[in-house]
Amino acid sequence: MRNVRLLVAYDGSRFFGWQRQDGFDSVQQSLEEAVLAATGARAAVHGAGRTDTGVHALGQVASLCLDTRLDDDRLRHAVNAHLQGGVVVREAETCADDFHARFSAIGKRYAYHVVTTRFRPAYGAEQAHWSSWPLDVARMRRAASVLVGTHDFAAFGNTGSPRSTTVRTIQHLRFVARRERFFFVIQGDGFLYNMVRTIAGTLIDVGRGKIGEDACARALSSRDREDAGPTAPACGLHLVSVQYRDRAFVRRRPRL
Repeated sequence: MRNVRLLVAYDGSRFFGWQRQDGFDSVQQSLEEAVLAATGARAAVHGAGRTDTGVHALGQVASLCLDTRLDDDRLRHAVNAHLQGGVVVREAETCADDFHARFSAIGKRYAYHVVTTRFRPAYGAEQAHWSSWPLDVARMRRAASVLVGTHDFAAFGNTGSPRSTTVRTIQHLRFVARRERFFFVIQGDGFLYNMVRTIAGTLIDVGRGKIGEDACARALSSRDREDAGPTAPACGLHLVSVQYRDRAFVRRRPRL
């Protein structure tokens, strides 16, 4: 038996979220079935984050304990050969026995993708949130600046998984603007349920001029969900990477 971590990418529009659930295709189920087909061994695959239906990942991390003679690279190829479309294992490596994809994580980075064309995009609509309204990104930047640091984000979290505290630390927050699109990138030590999507929805309303630039500051102060904006659609959200204290996925070969 050895502990293996996986770097996984997937198109969330093709799955009903990460977590296995009866009667619905999930990323976790797809990986567990592919591991069984590739090795003949059953293994529980644990993800760093339980992404919702429609949420995508470029750098989800998963871990599993597995009894197999396949080395890491052969395991990666074997699992990929049995995976359904829309998900791929980009990397696999044996790691310390006490590593756990979820509980060892110290941070995550997400990107929210918004397309700002006049008409609906002809393709790629499942990977971005389309806004036909022009958005003032400079205004959004100013509104978002108050979110960096340690705060009580109760106003930005929807009812979901249990949590002992609503205090989180945002380490980095920036906008990457391109013609007719932009990415809102945020990294923190953890996020409440739907927190990134609610921040994105609030900032989009700021960019439209629907609410004031002080909306984020007001919501942080009041801790009232009514003071934050709507929860933005899942299609624009991408889990970019997961951070750990020890370096993961040392590049000995090109990734997929």
